[in-house]
Amino acid sequence: MKHRILVVDDDDAMREMMALALSKEGYRVDRASSAADGIAVLGETDFDLVIADIYLGDGTGLDVVDAIEARQTDTRTILVTARGTMETAAFASSHGVFDYLAKPFEVEHLVGRVQAALSASTTEPSPIADGPQSMIVGSDSSIVEVYKSVARVAPLDMPVLIRGETGTGKELVATALHRFGANPDGPFVPINCGAIPENLLESELFGHRRGAFTGADSDQPGAVETARDGTLFLDEVGELPAALQVKLLRFLQSGEIQPVGSKHRIQVPVRVVAATHRNLRAEARAGQFREDVYYRIAAYEITLPPLRDRSSDIPLLVDHFRRRHGGDEIPAAGAEVVQLLTRHPWPGNVRQLEHVVQRAIIDSGGLGDSEVVAGILESMEDAATETDALPRAGDEITLRELERQHLEAILRRCGGNRSQAARILGIERKTLYRKADRLGIELDPEEES
Repeated sequence: MKHRILVVDDDDAMREMMALALSKEGYRVDRASSAADGIAVLGETDFDLVIADIYLGDGTGLDVVDAIEARQTDTRTILVTARGTMETAAFASSHGVFDYLAKPFEVEHLVGRVQAALSASTTEPSPIADGPQSMIVGSDSSIVEVYKSVARVAPLDMPVLIRGETGTGKELVATALHRFGANPDGPFVPINCGAIPENLLESELFGHRRGAFTGADSDQPGAVETARDGTLFLDEVGELPAALQVKLLRFLQSGEIQPVGSKHRIQVPVRVVAATHRNLRAEARAGQFREDVYYRIAAYEITLPPLRDRSSDIPLLVDHFRRRHGGDEIPAAGAEVVQLLTRHPWPGNVRQLEHVVQRAIIDSGGLGDSEVVAGILESMEDAATETDALPRAGDEITLRELERQHLEAILRRCGGNRSQAARILGIERKTLYRKADRLGIELDPEEES
């Protein structure tokens, strides 16, 4: 039986183009040129799918979706928009909208999304509507694509690699993958691969047995075993040393671990999600990261956009953080504040924006004073550049002291992560150690080795 589709669009050319393309694919297509006509047709005929423009002459595509929802049918919906996705994403978060299309689009893209909508299981999470955006705030098309990716891959038992700059929300995405995955009631266990000393990392990951090393007074499970029947989140997986990459590969291939000091292997069912701010694909090709490990952890890849590339989301994010840190009693941000925040480049991404909103609420009780917000932004910029500033003319400083200051600044910027610091400096880690020793810089043994 042919699927029946209703196309609702007040643009005659667009409506006919979509109808013709879908008819050629063998679908039965009805047409409506207004919200009222579309709602009237829905009252007379059952449809498998409705495609509606969000902006119609006598209303919106949302009115059509409301009518479908009121009828309590299984009809899927796709919304079409040429003027942003704020309304689409906001409405879809509380309604059963399956997908959206941004104009202009290719016919092949339309057909593909229609096929996806009609073939998806009724129990499959909707790419937009069923939840990920409740944890990841935004409506820009780039972040909507992230919602879709999360919803598509979350139910599947396969490793996922999340890429994105610091502060873009990689752990939030990992949490969403767990929450909407096959085992949401299982444990979610995060481990930062760049924050644990190399000599402790194997034990932290795979556990150890009593007597395995000095201080091992009892058996201790590692992160993998703790995450049994749940999700293991390997944050900054690119920081794993080569020896640990080999052992991770063995686990990913077999599903088995061998705790430190044990002669036996243990089968551990767990879903692996990894994250990195680095381009591991390029590093794998360059031999800087094991290629076989990369292809194992990146069975499906999700890339998070930096905040500067989705500045249209900043007003939505500001309001979200206002309610989180101040509650509804705090007035919405003033127009000048929103404009100021929207123009900022946000090198620290969403995390930095949240800190600014939180501090503004603490300092001034709200988000109405643009001078307060401007002062906070300025102080953050000063703090970020203070340690990196070159000496002023007339300052007497030796080249050795300048090198020492620079190395200390890089280490502070990296939070003590020596692997990351060495990469920034373009040197090997062993060279970093020699430089630190020569310059009298004591590397904290508690920091990552």
